[in-house]
Amino acid sequence: MADTDYRMTPDDTVYLAGHTGLVGSAIAKRLGEAGYDDVIARRSSELDLRNQAAVNRLFEEESPDVVILAAAKVGGILANDTYRGDFIRDNLQIQTNVIDAAQRHDVERLLFLGSSCIYPRECPQPMKEQHLLQGPLEPTNEPYAIAKIAGIKTCEALNDQYDTKYLSVMPTNLYGPRDDFDLVTSHVLPAFIHKFHRAKVEDRTAVTIWGTGEPRREFLHVDDLADACLFLLEQTDRTELVNIGVGEDISIAELARLVADVVGFDGEIERDLSKPDGTPRKLLDVSEMENLGWTASIGLREGIEQTYEWFKNNY
Repeated sequence: MADTDYRMTPDDTVYLAGHTGLVGSAIAKRLGEAGYDDVIARRSSELDLRNQAAVNRLFEEESPDVVILAAAKVGGILANDTYRGDFIRDNLQIQTNVIDAAQRHDVERLLFLGSSCIYPRECPQPMKEQHLLQGPLEPTNEPYAIAKIAGIKTCEALNDQYDTKYLSVMPTNLYGPRDDFDLVTSHVLPAFIHKFHRAKVEDRTAVTIWGTGEPRREFLHVDDLADACLFLLEQTDRTELVNIGVGEDISIAELARLVADVVGFDGEIERDLSKPDGTPRKLLDVSEMENLGWTASIGLREGIEQTYEWFKNNY
């Protein structure tokens, strides 16, 4: 890649880390649609990204032009609060090894996937990029959030010192095909799909959701995120942190009713007030992406219907 050309083209060799996950598989599909024929991908069984020597060997052998870092250990409230040590250790190891190898092997363009959960718990709404590190984090996912913040700051520091063009993006809550639907480790939307489907199949009269149902969340279909990532890499050489979302949110109670309707469950929705709510609200300010010329295109109901079809056919 030429020193002055930071915009990705189909001629580039792209290393996509985490290609089998929710985000990575959507990005892989989008790269294929856009004509990228030289995409490097390794399953975790082939390459442990926590192993620094193994990661360096990959970069020595493949010499990628662009790196998309979608690999991470992720989960919902229960998983984050239960496996706190694993979440901070594994994510720090994965992102540090990949970002460091990219810089050492002269990769000039890298995209790092952050998460909206790294904004302060009591963040002003909607959350702007400038609100990062302006207050305490949500305790239940603090280890994961700290790891992701470290990745963002690593990219910024390398840009300052080495003139790389590493970009961190902050997607809102994601969902879509190939999501994690496990009731212990999943996020709220796929958990609802699983819960309400099971309740319908088993003819249950009620489904219980965690907490008050009052917290509000924003949901972005993963295909929209993949499209946004390619837009940023192909159309801009931006390095400043940027939010990716839809700019609208919904209460957890409203989401439960929407998923129940899509699935076809017509029983009662009960609330377990002994369970935590998590952050009261997480709505991203997406004006930066809108100013760049990109907006999400998949509506929430349409996206849930598509995801539910995938769940029935594959899970």
